Amino acid sequence: MRDETAEQPAPLRSGLTTGSCATATSLAAARLLLSGEHHDAVEITLPKGKVVTMRLEFCRLHEQGAEAGTFKDAGDDPDVTHGALLYSRVRLLPEAGVTFVAGAGVGTVTRPGLVLPVGEPAINPVPRKMITDHLLQLAAEHHYSGGFEVTINVRNGETLALKTMNPRLGILGGLSILGTSGIVRPFSCAAYIASIHQGIDVAKTNGYLHSAACTGNASEDTMRHVYNLPEIALIEMGDFVGAVLKHLRKVPVDKLSLCGGFGKISKLAAGHMDLHSRHSSIDLPQLADWAAAIGADEALQNAIRQANTSQQALAMASAQGIALGDAVCQHALNFARSVLPKQVQVEVFAIDRQGAIVGHAGAFV
Repeated sequence: MRDETAEQPAPLRSGLTTGSCATATSLAAARLLLSGEHHDAVEITLPKGKVVTMRLEFCRLHEQGAEAGTFKDAGDDPDVTHGALLYSRVRLLPEAGVTFVAGAGVGTVTRPGLVLPVGEPAINPVPRKMITDHLLQLAAEHHYSGGFEVTINVRNGETLALKTMNPRLGILGGLSILGTSGIVRPFSCAAYIASIHQGIDVAKTNGYLHSAACTGNASEDTMRHVYNLPEIALIEMGDFVGAVLKHLRKVPVDKLSLCGGFGKISKLAAGHMDLHSRHSSIDLPQLADWAAAIGADEALQNAIRQANTSQQALAMASAQGIALGDAVCQHALNFARSVLPKQVQVEVFAIDRQGAIVGHAGAFV
């Protein structure tokens, strides 16, 4: 438990990815089969050369092979898989090479557009390479000329996957085995951003050229109501609007609808790519200036500057017939257009806490 009375906060602790867990458990199980060695920990080498030791919960023979398991430690990152039991089952094969199988709690790709083809286990390329490299090195050490079948499992993975974007991406049956560096960096949100990119790719590959990027559930409901878009075309971007705009430079669509709460859209209007309060704040003086530009008198401008929240500022403006919501959306639209390629038609919606539209800019099509 952290000492919340400490004057100097402790540095955030990094963790290890599901890919690292899968590598460690696969190596331990394969080693047991080839050497009979059983250990309670295993060393693996991460993609950039760092060697880490991972504790095993078990390593034992299992039916036609062996299995080993470890608990995922994501450090101080708010990762849905933190604490999950990941275990690998390894079976020896007569032919050289490594074959991957989605076990219990690991998803299977069912839609085109992801880096893996349809029908493949949702074990991403870097974890596959990590596992393959370690097993081939082990085989060489033991003069083993055969191959390995590796089945990755995550206890309760199918339930945990419902808290991720996997179902929307067409990854069904469980979680994805992820990681590019092997390390989870606290609050880096790399996996979330990767899911945003995958969501855009999957939608476009499946023929949906109008995507709606939304900050949360209420804004998604608004876009469903306005356009009747299917789930695959709804991109849950959270605070990472920059991840959407930058990715669409590489993978443009015909139309992008951005939708979020009025406060978050006001941050986008001010040129912020990350809408989280850690990285950007609502600029009430800026809201007052924008209100002034569309007719707000001095008294209203001062009231907006002194408002407690952006919602209060919006309410005061609306009461005097000042369309602050539309003005903010127009500034957000201008900023988005400055980032996006010209062929992407873009519009912006702002909603209140009840999900009602309080501002819009850009043409409906």
